[in-house]
Amino acid sequence: MTASPSTKSAPSTKSAKSKLAFRPLPVPQVDVHGFWGDRADAVATRTADILYERCVEARMLEQIDPDRPSPGIVIPFHSPSPDEADRQGAEFTGSTVTTQMFWDSDLGKTIETAAYSLYRRKNPELEKKIDAVIDMYGRLQQEDGYLSSWYQRIQPGKRWTNLRDCHELYCAGHLIEGAVAYYQATGKRKLLDIMCRYADHIASVLGPEPGQKKGYCGHEEIELALVKLARVTGERKYMELARYFIDQRGQQPHYFDEEARARGADPKAYHFKTYEYSQSHIPVREQDKVVGHAVRAMYLYSGMADIATEYGDDTLRAALDLLWDDLTTKSLYITGGLGPSAHNEGFTSDYDLPNESAYAETCAAVGLVFWASRMLGMGPNARYADMMERALYNGSISGLSLDGSLFFYENPLESRGKHNRWKWHRCPCCPPNIGRMVASIGSYFYSLADDALAVHLYGDSIARFDISGVPVSLTQASRYPWDGAVEITLEPQAPVEFTLHLRIPAWSASAGLKVNGEAITLAEITSDGYAAIKRTWKKGDNVRLDLEMPIERLYANPQVRQDAGRVALSRGPLIYCVEASDNDGQPHRLTLPRTATIEAQHRPELLGGVVTLSTAALADVSDGWQDGLYRPEPPATAETRLTAIPYFAWDNREPGEMLVWLRDG
Repeated sequence: MTASPSTKSAPSTKSAKSKLAFRPLPVPQVDVHGFWGDRADAVATRTADILYERCVEARMLEQIDPDRPSPGIVIPFHSPSPDEADRQGAEFTGSTVTTQMFWDSDLGKTIETAAYSLYRRKNPELEKKIDAVIDMYGRLQQEDGYLSSWYQRIQPGKRWTNLRDCHELYCAGHLIEGAVAYYQATGKRKLLDIMCRYADHIASVLGPEPGQKKGYCGHEEIELALVKLARVTGERKYMELARYFIDQRGQQPHYFDEEARARGADPKAYHFKTYEYSQSHIPVREQDKVVGHAVRAMYLYSGMADIATEYGDDTLRAALDLLWDDLTTKSLYITGGLGPSAHNEGFTSDYDLPNESAYAETCAAVGLVFWASRMLGMGPNARYADMMERALYNGSISGLSLDGSLFFYENPLESRGKHNRWKWHRCPCCPPNIGRMVASIGSYFYSLADDALAVHLYGDSIARFDISGVPVSLTQASRYPWDGAVEITLEPQAPVEFTLHLRIPAWSASAGLKVNGEAITLAEITSDGYAAIKRTWKKGDNVRLDLEMPIERLYANPQVRQDAGRVALSRGPLIYCVEASDNDGQPHRLTLPRTATIEAQHRPELLGGVVTLSTAALADVSDGWQDGLYRPEPPATAETRLTAIPYFAWDNREPGEMLVWLRDG
């Protein structure tokens, strides 16, 4: 595919230490095929159009179009239960009015999804519709640059009065990300110019100078968006604004208290009672525990990682490492999902990881991908890339049906058969979030430094980049994640020296590496889980990486009471589950013997082509239990076969039970 003019390198925004930084390749510089290509195609052919149409159906465009009368409050004050009418195949219904407050964010993510989808697959009708949405925002924008459909059309006169609750900056952040994506993918910069004017306005209102408000957003997001804006425009002022928001968070006197008093409210009347909810309870460098709303936390840590990368800020890096350790050792599901509680859409206490009631919001797993990816900006390290991969292949893409049309908000690890994907959601943040992540998946594969390229993810893809002034094409061929054989071919336009970093996943029991057919001893060149191959690369140079993909039984820390006596299965980057469709309808009766041999089998006809796991198992039988619930003797067991499928693919057939954690025998 021909790169658009916008794929050219942006003006530099480098800091004194940033030559060590690794930055992701822009989406238009990476073509993905194979496993991720299929998913990106589903988004480009179905999801992107669906997102737009369902935004229209929700009446979002009426709110942003200044040429129409204001629609007023569209969403009623009502929170439907998960079994109510907006489930799969039903009509759209509303929830609480607060979701209408951040419709700009949903449109921003929809624009971003459409942008990367348009790059992958021409869709003139969708492009025309997105251009019309952008035109509406252009007409809506005020002379001073301010832009918020909620505060301009629904609650005029109240802008910048409630940053704690009302998502002004969060919405701005998602529109900024949509603008950057649309510029990179299409070369059109109208929305980019609109959002630059808005960012300039924000910088005039909020900041450290006398007369400015000392505020920041209750729902983090704008921080990482401003970094993107700085990188694509070369304007350092946007990076500085992002840094200010990070540094100011949680400082005393607390801005949210002062803001509440200014609008005549009691700060103690805060609905969530504690500023841990928005990670603003203490300054970010003092935080060492992951708390509060899971998505907000992931977005904050993503922004912190960007600023740590850009400024070489070791104080931020130290805090991030403590937070990373806390999350991954005490509060993370095996799927890469996070945030067990529906009450705060976030974290509760250490080791509290219920399966059937797991909230594990799709947006949170997507946010973990964002955070892990940005930690890699400070240098290749498999502790982050392995987790990025875990969340990508499991906890995030489970939120999207295989055909790209239906969505999960919550991603439990156990279901009795009534948890199914939605047509839409009362709070529609997750559909465009998973859409934009999948559509931009190429940017997570590779990152580039001045003298190095890191390969974080494996699979069929082509990357184009310049290094030391030399254009290079890198082609990766692999059946990953079904097979661990990876072949990489490099085609520099002229010989060029740089270091190629290849991730060696922790789940791979052994790996082999060859360069132009010559075996390389991995132990001699591997650091932090990456093999570093430094050489002068020439046209046709070939790298062969063979990763062993063992089937593993995985056990939880004994502190996780919900998983005591249970076992989960994995192969390579994939976590597996058992569904009723493959296991006589009631997988909760199954026990996996420790002595059972587990076999992997490629099933091209199943779920779009997957590798299943199969083994002998035991199943409790119901004979003799017709007369009561309890008896002195345990149930009899019968030999059976257990079949497990990748977790991301569950609930794509008829509804039925599902389990990740099996009884361990």
